[in-house]
Amino acid sequence: MSEKPVRVRYAPSPTGYPHVGNIRTALFNWLYARHENGSFIVRIEDTDTARTVDGAVEVILDSLKWLGMDWDEGPDKPGAYGPYRQSERLEYYKKAAEKLVAQGDAYYCYCSSERLDEMRAAQIARKEPPGYDRICRNLSRGDRAACLASCPRPVIRFKAPLEGNTSFHDLIRGEVTFENRSIDDFILLKADGYPTYHLANVVDDNLMEISHVMRAEEWISSTPKHILLYRSLNIAPPQFAHLPMILGPDRSKLSKRHGAVSVTQYRDDGYLAEAMVNFLALLGWSLDDKTDIISIQTLVENFSLERIGKTAAVFNREKLDWMNGVYIRALRVDELARLALPFLERDLPPSVKRPLDFEYVIAIMPLIQERAKNLKEIPSLVYFFFTPDIEYPAELLIGKKMDMSTTVNALEKTLGCLKGSESFDHDSLEQSLRPLAEELGLKAGQLFGAIRVAVTGLTVSPPLFETMMVLGRKKCLERLEKAITKLSCMEK
Repeated sequence: MSEKPVRVRYAPSPTGYPHVGNIRTALFNWLYARHENGSFIVRIEDTDTARTVDGAVEVILDSLKWLGMDWDEGPDKPGAYGPYRQSERLEYYKKAAEKLVAQGDAYYCYCSSERLDEMRAAQIARKEPPGYDRICRNLSRGDRAACLASCPRPVIRFKAPLEGNTSFHDLIRGEVTFENRSIDDFILLKADGYPTYHLANVVDDNLMEISHVMRAEEWISSTPKHILLYRSLNIAPPQFAHLPMILGPDRSKLSKRHGAVSVTQYRDDGYLAEAMVNFLALLGWSLDDKTDIISIQTLVENFSLERIGKTAAVFNREKLDWMNGVYIRALRVDELARLALPFLERDLPPSVKRPLDFEYVIAIMPLIQERAKNLKEIPSLVYFFFTPDIEYPAELLIGKKMDMSTTVNALEKTLGCLKGSESFDHDSLEQSLRPLAEELGLKAGQLFGAIRVAVTGLTVSPPLFETMMVLGRKKCLERLEKAITKLSCMEK
């Protein structure tokens, strides 16, 4: 292993918002840096100007902040190796590319986009793998002068070796070898002066003294190009670790239908940051063969490259839902109320008065904490606590083996019983209503089912007596009276 201080980087391109696979890469880099007491650098690779999305950088940084991944250097945290946006580092790439040309490891290419399109079309028609035909590789000085007159802004291509192999050691996959004949004369510097990924990441990783490059498996085929560049620039490469792919449950490439959406979408859907970090960490890494719930502190303490697997990880949304539910159940009630409050303020019906009473929200949370899988669904579980009126079909009040008259009678007796009770706590309600069911010749479930619908509008709700306590005597009596009226109107 390298004796250099651990310096790793997360280098997103602002061509879109970060999805789970992208953020998983960031997480593994962050965990490794924190485990090794190293540095975690955020570098914005914004050289693809045509595809840059407005606001993407802000969303990228916001995603890291939400998940608790702090960085030591980055676009908003200057360090000794900045600037941290590639669009502000163009001189470094130009200097490197021109050095490669001067020493014969790169060359100017004057081919027009039209010629390249025609070349690729002909190659495809011949069922050949598309690639540059190297027509500009060995131009004479006179030829270059003539070409320059018609193409004053050529690109710079790397002069890839035509024979032999290029190998590198991957910390996860071991020795990896590519035949040089499979490597194209790839572009280093585009006509607009912006570098390609290949040149920019090699130059920056060297100048920023990156010790380990941990990136997605899809970059393995590009790594021999980078090794060749390191050699030509006479600089030592970092250590490479290519992370396993993330697949959908059907073992196909992860897509939006599987959950490959922006990480901030998970935040907006009510997933907890701690649960998201836990879930992402287990996509390709494991603590052991049995532990699923792992705190961030434990992840940092135990993270190692040796426990990253080679095989693809499967993104299982059901497991994420289960895990998020575990984290919700572990919250203090006041903390759950604080996290749920923005969702309640946003998603409760307009008829609910705002701002909500926070103490009232705290009283409600224990009733649904065992059931909620995410914060976004909490408003649908508790709306009846807040709405001035509840709507439901009258038929819902009539339970199994009951009819309208027995239901009306049961609710009227319940109303009288509750009006005459001194207390309205759990024990008092149970001590009053269980004997009432026996007196009416009903099973407790039949009576309680009718009461539940009357006070909540639902056939399934949080525990009945606790729900009635939080709603309060006044509201419960009002709703029982309305339920009786609803059934009476139905009879007419």
